[in-house]
Amino acid sequence: CRYWWNNQDEERHHWLSWQCLTKLKTEGGLGLRGLHIFNLAMLARQGWRLLQDPESLCGRVLRAKYFPDGKLLDVVPAPGISYTWRSILKGVDLLKEGIIWRVVDGTNIKVWEDPWIPEGGTRRPRSLPGRSLITLVPDLVNPNTEDKDEAMVRDLFQQEDAEAISSISICQGMENNFAWHIEHRGIFSVKSAYKIGVMLRDRRLGSDAASSKENSANSTVKFDWKHVWSLKATSKVKIFVWRLAHNSLANCMKIQKLGVDLDTRCPVCHRLNEDGGHTFLKCKKAKE
Repeated sequence: CRYWWNNQDEERHHWLSWQCLTKLKTEGGLGLRGLHIFNLAMLARQGWRLLQDPESLCGRVLRAKYFPDGKLLDVVPAPGISYTWRSILKGVDLLKEGIIWRVVDGTNIKVWEDPWIPEGGTRRPRSLPGRSLITLVPDLVNPNTEDKDEAMVRDLFQQEDAEAISSISICQGMENNFAWHIEHRGIFSVKSAYKIGVMLRDRRLGSDAASSKENSANSTVKFDWKHVWSLKATSKVKIFVWRLAHNSLANCMKIQKLGVDLDTRCPVCHRLNEDGGHTFLKCKKAKE
């Protein structure tokens, strides 16, 4: 990441943030991998293996020492645990953002806490439990028909939740299993886990709110980054257009904002301040 070093106040000013560079190309970044988030995605894969193959040698050893009840997703870090296990738990936290219960008979699946509804971002009911005594998914089953009690479902849940629950078929005598909700096949992938990590980071830093505010203030049309990267031009030209769109070219106005005292007038026409819009669109010499 290029930066400008100001010798007067000895402060480092970056042209663009690392957060911007690690965004997807379709979202205005360069698609560079953030090592921390990528490491979390790799650790999440280890957690996925423990869920899918709990009877492996590694799974049995870790379960015997750290979660004898077999509930990996309910484990919280405790003092004295190993660095390796603490790291895996960080990956499990990321894993929780994308897994979902594939309901078969609903045994041991908590209605209001576990992710089991194939709708929404949390995969949990958007309805409030209120004073309902229903706690597990089998409580929603009519014992006479061995199928969901549709009247109870409509009374307890909002319309969106009720429709999603009605689409789930329940079969008695079969075990529930976990699936990766992000992929259509339900199989975990480091690539999709990394995307979730980037999304969580942007949400935490508030970039989504900032970008939406900027878009609503400047224009109602979203910038088409796909068009930039699909240009029939060399990579050098595409990177140039990308830097121009992000206002990260070394024009006078940009350098002044980075803390350098200089004349900001256009060195070609000497009329207006030199910024990206003036240099390539408004300058008389550029028009000629």
